[in-house]
Formats: sequence, structure tokens, C-alpha cells
Amino acid sequence: MVWEQRWHPLRREWVVVSSHRNERPWQGERVAGASPALPRYASDCYLCPGNARISGQRNARYTGVYVFDNDHPCVGPEAPSPAALPKPPGIYRNSPAAGCARVVCFTPRHDLTLAQLAEREVLDLLGVLQEQYRELGARDEVRHVLVFENKGEVVGVSNPHPHCQIYATNFVFKTIELEAEAQAAYLAEHRRPLFQDILATEEADGRRLLVRRGEALSFIPYFARYPYETFVAPRATRPSLADLTPEELADFAAVLRETVIRLDNLWRIAFPYVMVLHQAPTAGAPTPGFHFHIQIHPPLRKPGLLKYLAGPEIGGGNFLNDTAPEEKATELQAVSGTHYTQAG
Repeated sequence: MVWEQRWHPLRREWVVVSSHRNERPWQGERVAGASPALPRYASDCYLCPGNARISGQRNARYTGVYVFDNDHPCVGPEAPSPAALPKPPGIYRNSPAAGCARVVCFTPRHDLTLAQLAEREVLDLLGVLQEQYRELGARDEVRHVLVFENKGEVVGVSNPHPHCQIYATNFVFKTIELEAEAQAAYLAEHRRPLFQDILATEEADGRRLLVRRGEALSFIPYFARYPYETFVAPRATRPSLADLTPEELADFAAVLRETVIRLDNLWRIAFPYVMVLHQAPTAGAPTPGFHFHIQIHPPLRKPGLLKYLAGPEIGGGNFLNDTAPEEKATELQAVSGTHYTQAG
């Protein structure tokens, strides 16, 4: 796995795998490891139950999953009309960034992470996200519902209270647009969904599989761009989380939970990541063959060492993975499925 290119069929681009580079000498910056212990409730946390937020609004004294409109949205219903926008110079174009942004608190506990929630709590969270997708996606002005969690200071999170965000927008985010095009084209050419062939290949190979249940599984894909990049997917091709049956949702919740537990258990830290739900657009042209899944992008390649985006990625446009996906999967397969903070 030295000096190899691997095709990423969802993004239709090459990933360079140079696994020997992970052992190169490093004299650059390191990031902190284990986070300090947190209290169950923090009086200065704008996400904890009953606390006031920066807007002056006060959270309900919630006991489960809690959703509210983001006080600092990146898109909003008050976006100007196209006619009200200033005309851009020359060949440039602009358009309104309209929609709705929300925050979803996983639990009232300030000191927990997704990996530390009970399986029932993860299932409840996914049920709420199903409802949010249906509600927001039904709006005339919304074309796409993006759900994501940023976990850890190293990815820019300012508040450790376990939460994710929802951006319901009048546009489709570029990555989802690319995936929809790739999957539709593959279906038209091969008469079967692209993601089904990805799942079949991963299961037949077996080396990169992490967690399996009847209706769902997780794996580090053959074409992973980050060292511990992980996919969590239902077996059936469904366009969104909201389309999963109760049985599929239960298995998906169990697989997601054990997957993030294994990430934490690898180095016995709250493993940072960016986690994104890849769901089909809710309006516009049909997206045949779109297969809902979650992608988890952890930025660490070793304890304290980041996978930096540099010349090849930012300048060249191709990811360079310093590790082999098979090696990283072996590491995660070897750890326990019970969270290290809960092990007896």
C-alpha cells in the first residue's frame, strides 16, 4: 500500500495511499489528548437545560433530546430576495442563502458524548433527526437537509455539550450534489445502486469491516481519505434516515453507537471527528440510487497528531492518506465494543 491510487466512486476522484508516510519524523505541532473531566451540568453552558443562551432565549428544562433554532444561523428565512442582493461585478454571480439552522442537544448531560449514550438514547436521537428531516424537507424553500456533528476542540467546537446541527437550505451542498450525480450515473449504466456494490465488495473482502448487525454495518472504506474515516450504512438503499424502517433504524443505531465507542476506545479519549449524514436532497430533480449513510471523519492519524490538509489536498485537490485503510480497520476491530469509561 505504498504509492497507490484508489478510486473514490462516490466523489469520482483519486485518493493517494502512502502508508509508509505515517512513520515519518514529526517535529510540528501536536494537539492535546484526553479532555479534562466535565461536570454533569455547567451553569455557563448555553446548551444545558434551563440556561440562557446568547440571544436571551432560555432553554427548556429538557430531559431527553432538545431542538432549537440556532441563535447564529448561517442561513435564514430573512435572507434577501434575489432582486434585493447587490449586483456582483463582472462575470460573478450571487444568490440568497435561505433556510433554517437548528441545534440538536443529544442529552441534558454536559459530560457525555454520543459514544457514552445508551443504545435507547441513540435510537431516540435518530428518531428526532428523522422527524426533523421530514418537517424541514417538506418546506417549499428547502432543497436539502444537512445534519452534522463537530466533536472536539481540534475541529473547532467551542462547546463540549453533546450536540449536532441541522442546516436546511435552499441549495444542495456540493458533496451531496456530487454523490447524487455519481450514484445516478452508476445506476443508469450498471442497473444496480453504486452503494450496494460498495457494500458487497467490503463484505466480500472483510478486512475493513468494523461492526455488523442484521440491517446495518460500518467499515473503513477502501478509498478512505482520512486515516480512520468510517462509513455507517443501512444495508437497504434508502434516500434518507427518515426512510429507514423501525427495524433498520434499531440496527443502524446499534452499529453507529458501537462504531463511535470503538473510536474512543482506540486511544481511550473522546475521539474528535466531523460526522455528517449524507441524505438525498428533498426537492428538485430525482436522485435515483441515492443511498443514505453517515461518514465520520476523525482528524487524528496518531495520538496528538493531526491529518493536516496541505499542498496535495488544498492546492492539488487530491487527498493523500498517510495510512492504509486495512491497517486502521484492524486497529479498531481489536478494541472492545464497550466504552472504556463504562467497562468494569
